[in-house]
Amino acid sequence: MSEIILDTPPVNALGAGLRRHLLAAIEAADADPAVEAIVLRGAGSVFSAGADIAEFAADDMGEPWHPLVLDRIEACSKPVIAAITGVCLGGGLETALACHYRIADASARFALPEVTLGILPGAGGTQRLPRLMGAREALAMMTGGRMIDAGQALALGVVDEVVDGDVAAAARELAASAGRPPIRRTGALPVPADLAEAVAEARARLPVAALSTAPARIIDSVAAITPDFAAGCAVETALFSELRTTEAARALQHAFFGERKVSRIPGLARDVKARPVAKVGIVGGGLMGTGIAIALLNAGLSVIVVETRDDAREKSRETAAKAVERDAAKGRITQTVAESRIAALSMAAGLEALGDVDLVIEAVFEDLAAKEQVFTALDRIVRPDTILASNTSTLDLDAIAAFVADPSRVVGLHFFSPANIMRLLEVVRGAATGPDVLATAMAFAKRVGKVGVVSGVCDGFIGNRMFEEYLRQAYFLLEEGALPQGVDRAMERWGMAMGPLRVLDLAGQDIGWAIRKRRAVEQPDRPYSGIPDRVCELGRFGQKVGRGIYQYPDGRTAVADPLIDDLIVAYSQEIGVERRLIEDAEIVDRCLLALINEGARIVGEGIAYRPVDVDMIYLNGYGFARERGGPMFQADEIGLATVLEKIRALAAGRNGWAWEPAPLLVELAAQGKRFADPNV
Repeated sequence: MSEIILDTPPVNALGAGLRRHLLAAIEAADADPAVEAIVLRGAGSVFSAGADIAEFAADDMGEPWHPLVLDRIEACSKPVIAAITGVCLGGGLETALACHYRIADASARFALPEVTLGILPGAGGTQRLPRLMGAREALAMMTGGRMIDAGQALALGVVDEVVDGDVAAAARELAASAGRPPIRRTGALPVPADLAEAVAEARARLPVAALSTAPARIIDSVAAITPDFAAGCAVETALFSELRTTEAARALQHAFFGERKVSRIPGLARDVKARPVAKVGIVGGGLMGTGIAIALLNAGLSVIVVETRDDAREKSRETAAKAVERDAAKGRITQTVAESRIAALSMAAGLEALGDVDLVIEAVFEDLAAKEQVFTALDRIVRPDTILASNTSTLDLDAIAAFVADPSRVVGLHFFSPANIMRLLEVVRGAATGPDVLATAMAFAKRVGKVGVVSGVCDGFIGNRMFEEYLRQAYFLLEEGALPQGVDRAMERWGMAMGPLRVLDLAGQDIGWAIRKRRAVEQPDRPYSGIPDRVCELGRFGQKVGRGIYQYPDGRTAVADPLIDDLIVAYSQEIGVERRLIEDAEIVDRCLLALINEGARIVGEGIAYRPVDVDMIYLNGYGFARERGGPMFQADEIGLATVLEKIRALAAGRNGWAWEPAPLLVELAAQGKRFADPNV
C-alpha cells in the first residue's frame, strides 16, 4: 500500500508544484510491483480546498495541467482510495472524483464552487460528478456553488463510505485488506439517465440577462456528456478557457482575494493581539440595534440590549426571538441551538446592566448630543478595558471619542441595515483608537460573519461619502431630462441591486434631508439638487410611509408616480434647464464615474488604505454587483487615462465643480498605472 499526502498548508491548494509532485507519486506507485493499492489524503484537517485561484488569471497556469493529472489517477492500474477529511472543494473534489473509491469522515464537506469565481469546474468535474449523482443534482450543485455534507454526499453517490474517527486509518486498512475495492473509473460510468431533461430544466431557469455566463456554460458542459469521456472533457476545457478571460471572472476573483486582503491592516505590528469578546452590550433597541443583536446571537455571543422605552424593548426582544425561531423552522439550525441563542439575549432598561460586558455598540439616533449622553454615561459604568463602539454612519468619531476619558478604546462599528443580513461592517479608526482595539474590531467582524473594512474619519466615512456623489449625479440627471424610473432601471440593468432613488426611498428620504440640511451649513460650496427636498416637503419620506420618489400601493413595490414626474419637470423649468433625452449609457457613466472619482480621493487622503477596500465596501454594503468587481476595479477595466478624460470632459460642462479630478487618479493615469497597483 502506498499513501500519498497533499501537503501545501493551510488548505492543500493544488497549485502547479503540488500537481507535479502528485503526478510523480502516482506514476511511481503505479509502477511499483510491491504496491497493491494507493491512499490519497490531505495533510492536516482538510483534503483540499481546490486549485490555486491566482493561477486562473495567469497567462500560463503551469504544468502539469490538472485534468491530465486526474486522468492519470483514474487510469491507474491499482485501486486509488481518497480519504477525505474537512473541506473537499473545487479542484480538490475533482481530484477525489478521479479516484476509484471515496471514503470520508462525518465532518467532510463537498462543493464545486467555481461558479462563484465566474468559471466552471475545469478538471473533469462537469463530466464526472453527473455520472455519480445524476445530472439534475450535479447541475444544482455546480450552478449554485452549493455545499453538501458527508451524509448528503453518501446518499447522492459522491462518496462510497462515511466513517467516524480516523478516516486515513480506515482507508489504509481498506487498501491493505483482501477486500479492497475494485477499480471503478468514474469517467467510464454511463451517461446520466436524466441528462436531457435536467439540462432543459436548468436552461429554462437561467436569467434572461446575466452578468456572468458561468452558469450557462456549466450547463453547456454537462450537456456535452456522452459515452466518449474525452470528447466531453474537451468541451469542458474549451468553455473553461473562454470563461476565465471574461470580465465577470476577473471581477469575481478580485472580490475573492479582496475580501481576504482587507482583513490585513497596514502598519499594524504583528505582536498586536485582539482582545477576547464574549459578552456584548447594545444601546438602542430600534431596527438597527435589533438587527445587530440578531447577528451577534447567530455568532454565539451573549447580548444585552438596553432600550429605555418599554414597548420598544419588548418589540426588540420579540423580533430577535422570531428571527432565531425562523432559522430553526427552516432547518438552518437545530431547536437546541435556537433555544441557546434566545437564552443568550437579555433586555435592560438602563445602561447599568452593561457593567461587565467586553464591548458596547451604541446604536441610538444619529445626533451628536444623543451620542454624548450615552458615551459619557458608559464611561462611568463599564469596565476600564471595555471597548466602546459607535454605529454612527456619518458623525465625527473623534468627537464621540472625546466624550470618554480614554479615547483609545473608542472605535466605529458601522453596520448596514438589515444588520443581520448585510455582510459589510465599516470599522472606523479614530485618531486615538488603540491598535489592539482596531485588531479586536476586525476580529469581531470576522466572528459575526461580516467583511470588516477599515475607514478613517471623515464625513460619511468611505461608503456614504461616495454614495453622496453618486446621488448628486442621479439628481442632476433628473434635472437635465431623466425620470426616476429611467435612472434606476439603467443602474439596475448595469448591475446594481437597486437604483439610487429606490435606495433612498428604502432608507428614508427624511434621513437624507437631515444630512443635506447639515451639509448646507458645513459645505455650502457643494450644493445639492433641490428635487429631493421638494419631495420631503410633501411629507413623502419613502417606503415606510407609502410614498417617496415612488409610491408603494402594497407597502413594498415601487410604482412610478406622475406627481413626482411633474414635480421634476417643473423644477427643471424653474431653474432654467432645458430637458433632453438622456440615454442609459450616460446615466451609468456619470453615476459610476462619480463613485470612481470620490473613491480615488478617499484613497489618496488615506481614509481608505487601498483601492480594494473601496471595492469591498461597495460589493458588500451597497449592492454593487460582484460580477462588476467594484468602482475601482471598473476604473481599471475602463483604463485610468480614459476615466480621467471623461471626468475632465464633465468638469467642462454643467455643474463642472462636482468633477474636479482626484489627485490620485491624475497621478496614476500619468504613470500608466492602475488602481490595482497600490493594493498591497
